[in-house]
Amino acid sequence: MQIIKRVSVKRVLTEASKETLQQEFEKRKKRLDQECQQLSFEKRKIEMKQNVSREEVAKRFNREIDKRKENIRWLEYQLEQLEILPLGSEIEDGDVESLVELSVGDTWDDVMNEGAIVVQDGKVIRIDK
Repeated sequence: MQIIKRVSVKRVLTEASKETLQQEFEKRKKRLDQECQQLSFEKRKIEMKQNVSREEVAKRFNREIDKRKENIRWLEYQLEQLEILPLGSEIEDGDVESLVELSVGDTWDDVMNEGAIVVQDGKVIRIDK
C-alpha cells in the first residue's frame, strides 16, 4: 500500500542562497511595512466618516497593524540569524508530500519519521531515507 507523508526540505546555505534569502526577507519586510502604511491610511479615512465607532475602527485596524509589525520583527530576527549562520549550514525550507510504500510488518515510526531532501543552489544533492 502507498501512503502520502510529509518530507522536510533543507537548504544548504551558500553565498548565493544567503543573498537570495536576505533579499526575500527584505522584500517581505518592505511589503509588510507598506501594508501597515496602507492600513493606517484606511483607518484615518474610515474614522472621518459619520456613523462609525472610532474606537471599534481603531481597535480593528490596530490589531491588523500589530500583526504585521510582529511579522516584521520576526523577519528582522531571521535576518540577524542568517548573518550568524556559517556557510554550509542546513536550514529548513518547508515540506513536500511524498508517496511511501507501506507493508505489513513495517515500523510505523520509522516510516513516518525518516526522510529529508537536501538542496544546494537549486539542485538536489541528497535524499535521506
